[in-house]
Amino acid sequence: MSYSNQTAELMRRFNDAFRVHQPDALCELVASDCVIENTTPAPEGRRLVGREACLELWRGLAAAKDTEFELEEVFVADDRAVIRWRFRFGPGPSDWNRGVNLMRVRDGRIVEAMGYLKGS
Repeated sequence: MSYSNQTAELMRRFNDAFRVHQPDALCELVASDCVIENTTPAPEGRRLVGREACLELWRGLAAAKDTEFELEEVFVADDRAVIRWRFRFGPGPSDWNRGVNLMRVRDGRIVEAMGYLKGS
């Protein structure tokens, strides 16, 4: 399997954890030195460092049964991936965000995730 195929499979498993609300599926996907640059609070976001901090954020999002994560596009090149998504967090017509995550993997685990939201 090529490196890009391995990255694509890792991203599929990562995204599925959010789409089907399986937070425990994330545990084996995150490296010990993972870093997230989160989309909130605006405008700079928050930087999370380490596996436990990253898992706490992602598991909370994946566990939220009243939300919906919709993939718009996933692009993979070697150890990098770009994920365009839509996240619905409520029942109203404007209760959603669109954004993108820039991901990097190493040795079959996520080591970096930089998230950005589409502004108005």
